Amino acid sequence: MKTYKRSETQTKILEAMDLVYERLIEFKKKSNSELVIMKDDKIVRIKAKSL
Repeated sequence: MKTYKRSETQTKILEAMDLVYERLIEFKKKSNSELVIMKDDKIVRIKAKSL
C-alpha cells in the first residue's frame, strides 16, 4: 500500500473543514433548524434535537 504525506496546505484545508462542520452543527442547534444531508443517494433531514 502506498503512503502519502499531506502538504501543509492540505492539512490546513482539512482542519478548516473540521472547524466549519463543528460550527455548522452548533449553529443548527442554536437556531433549532434541520440539517439536510445526502445519505445513500437520498436527501435526509435531521432535526436539531438529534444532533
